[in-house]
Amino acid sequence: MKNKSLNLLRGLQLISILILSPLLQSCGVYSFTGTSLSPDLETITIENFSMATAGGPANLSLNFNEELKEYYQRNTSLKLLPANADLYLAGAITRYEMTPVATTSGDKAAMNRLTIAVEVTFQNMQDENESFEKEFSFYQDFSQEQSLSEVEPSLVPKILEQLVLNIFNDTAAKW
Repeated sequence: MKNKSLNLLRGLQLISILILSPLLQSCGVYSFTGTSLSPDLETITIENFSMATAGGPANLSLNFNEELKEYYQRNTSLKLLPANADLYLAGAITRYEMTPVATTSGDKAAMNRLTIAVEVTFQNMQDENESFEKEFSFYQDFSQEQSLSEVEPSLVPKILEQLVLNIFNDTAAKW
């Protein structure tokens, strides 16, 4: 009886292994940082993004550049190089605008929207099919009862954070 139970247990283990093996192989390489970068990619160059629009805080491009570089360094094992890297990111902040998004009965804005857009050039030197040029934009809404200068210090960091995340997802995480 003990022998039959042992054989049955071994049989179930074998069946489990046979069923789970293809499933585990199909998952590919998993990264705890959420990136899907090839292990062959070791370096990245992130050019300073220029300010190609009017308006916005004087340090907008500086803050964006630093946040972008820090995010890649925190969330990948890529080494940041000034030039000739496996991956290359460059671009410009192309839009910084406030627009009304909701009106009241007197055709007055009830809500305003602050939008920041960034034009990005991404090159993967090992796989040109991954390269692209694309605009990323994000916004935050705020009440018309507040001025832009009042809300800028809280809204701009949120917008920049989301832009960095979106760029990272399209270049390193492939979401």
